[in-house]
Amino acid sequence: MIFSSSIFFIFLYSALFYYTTQVEQQVYTNSKNQFQNEVDKLFVLDSKPIRVAINNDTNWDEFVNFFKTKDSVWYNETIGNELEIYNADYLGAYDVDNKFIINASSSKIKSTNFIPKQAIKNLNKGGINRFYLKIPEGLAEVIGASVHPSDDPLKTKTKPSGYFFVVRLLDNSFIEDLETLTSSEIEFTSKKVESEIGGHKIYANIELKDCQNKNITKLMFIRNFDVYFDNTITILYIIILAFIINLVVNLIMTRKWLYFPLELMTRVLETGNKKAIKELKNTSGEFSYIGNLFEENSNQKIELIKSKIRAEEGDRLKASFLANLSHEIRTPMNAINGFTDLLINTELNEKEKLEYLKVIDKSGKNLVSIIDDLIEMSKIDSNQITPNYTNINLESCISELYETIKITIPKTKKIEFKLLDNLKPVPYNIITDETKLKQIIVNLVTNAIKFTDEGYVAFGYTVDDKNEKIIFKIKDTGLGIDKENHKHIFDRFKRVESDVSIKVGGLGLGLAISKAYVDMMGGTITLESKVEKGSVFSFSIPLIYDKVQKIVVQSINTIGVSKGEEDGTILIAEDDNLNFLLFQKIMQLKNYKIIRAVNGLEAVEFCINNSNIDLVLMDIKMPVMNGFEALEKIKAIRPELTVVAQTAYSSSDDEERIFKAGFYNYITKPINREKLFEIIDQVFLGKNKGS
Repeated sequence: MIFSSSIFFIFLYSALFYYTTQVEQQVYTNSKNQFQNEVDKLFVLDSKPIRVAINNDTNWDEFVNFFKTKDSVWYNETIGNELEIYNADYLGAYDVDNKFIINASSSKIKSTNFIPKQAIKNLNKGGINRFYLKIPEGLAEVIGASVHPSDDPLKTKTKPSGYFFVVRLLDNSFIEDLETLTSSEIEFTSKKVESEIGGHKIYANIELKDCQNKNITKLMFIRNFDVYFDNTITILYIIILAFIINLVVNLIMTRKWLYFPLELMTRVLETGNKKAIKELKNTSGEFSYIGNLFEENSNQKIELIKSKIRAEEGDRLKASFLANLSHEIRTPMNAINGFTDLLINTELNEKEKLEYLKVIDKSGKNLVSIIDDLIEMSKIDSNQITPNYTNINLESCISELYETIKITIPKTKKIEFKLLDNLKPVPYNIITDETKLKQIIVNLVTNAIKFTDEGYVAFGYTVDDKNEKIIFKIKDTGLGIDKENHKHIFDRFKRVESDVSIKVGGLGLGLAISKAYVDMMGGTITLESKVEKGSVFSFSIPLIYDKVQKIVVQSINTIGVSKGEEDGTILIAEDDNLNFLLFQKIMQLKNYKIIRAVNGLEAVEFCINNSNIDLVLMDIKMPVMNGFEALEKIKAIRPELTVVAQTAYSSSDDEERIFKAGFYNYITKPINREKLFEIIDQVFLGKNKGS
């Protein structure tokens, strides 16, 4: 009943409101049009006496004779005395050659020859013409006519004998007279203003155009409009407001005690809306109790979702980590196993044996480093590591680290390794965990060296006595780190993937371990980096002096270091130098021509430009372009070429993906020599049979 009566009332109210607004619009429209017509007619009537007078004068034989004699005395005594008759400020005459002859003017106009030639030309088309003109004295109305004999009243039988112009200024007195006639206020404006429905003023506009029919300005007439609909509209608003209040009062109790709680319950059941649960709790009676139950259920569900997300994220990160771990372990193991096999099964001279043993030794050290990182992170996670604070000489510590790291920098790197200037060294020994401090610095500096090929790598410290901390900085001019990776750079199991990171290897645990050590020692670590500009790692530790003995600070001098008849052709796409060397040594037992590509893009280019390639051994994980991408491009151009994958991954999913991509077969690292030769023999045996 409430809604039915409300709909009926709204219908009636809408009809009344619509009718009122339509009447208001009609009244305003009619008033505006009437005002505009009134102004238009008054403007025409205002210039009509001038038109009549100028028409009489320009059909006067004596005026025609004046243009022949140019008798100024006659002009001044006859035409010049008509300024008051014309109610004008200027009367001017021009001959048929458009040249000024004479004028008579009031004190308002000092200018003489200002009529445009275009205005004179227009009079050849029509006998009389009105236009507006801006002169130094102000805006003027100009009415001009061509002069003809009295027997040519229509000015069509004879050619003009000359031209006569009547000019009056649209000055304040003119505007005041016009305002009195139109009962309005008048303004000059360049904009056209329209009347607004509901306003208390109406407007009319007269465009003032020059002799070329271009708008100069507008006269805007403003008149008060005293027919008001405001009170009627206000009453209508009051009526609808009263109706709404009455409707709300009628509905509020029903909604408060029954409908609203049921609606909240529906929203909670459909969407689990927290706001709805909170509102339901604030109701009374049983609905409040139900709201509490919903809140408990929602909290439990959120905790379950968070736990699920954490578990899935943990699984994903661990899966990614284990995949990288498999690759990083298999890479040095491949070199160890492969070169060990060569040492056992191949006759080698002493130089070759020493070379192979060095490769095995380096790969073994890499493997130990990886295992050490894993063990260290495991100890950190299980809280088995605590700081071991001792008294250390910080300057000696920094000097020792500098000398130790300097000799490990590869000579191929053109970088300057230096210490940052420190104008205020620590005056006393400090108390900290020396081992962990060194490990943090070594991790950050060696990382900087890895990713810097040119420029410099520098490290050092400053003392912040005010905040009681020591701030260490490690700067480089290397590749830099994209801003979107900054928030994850210290996370465990995460590594910024790039061509260089793939090339240098590692699990990416160094920064995570460094951050754990810094946190353990009560400090913070931050990163500032820009791609292609370099990076600055900063970390702080608490400043605790051991003032038992003052130390002597010794300066450290840094020294800058500037850094025919083969059985077939095989392309080996391998970015790791040791693994490629292993392939070379294995292939010495066969009569194959070996070509190397150090990345996926180079492998594609070799296959395109060398039709003699019979087989490609494609590493899956390479810089620039990985093995899958390179295979896709090679198959598009040379679909018959055999491509065998070489990978450090060995799960069933990886195997399925390799065959699905279109590889002929695959070999896993560490390389099994017999398996490799078996696949190669299959490929070349098939080719020989085909030929």
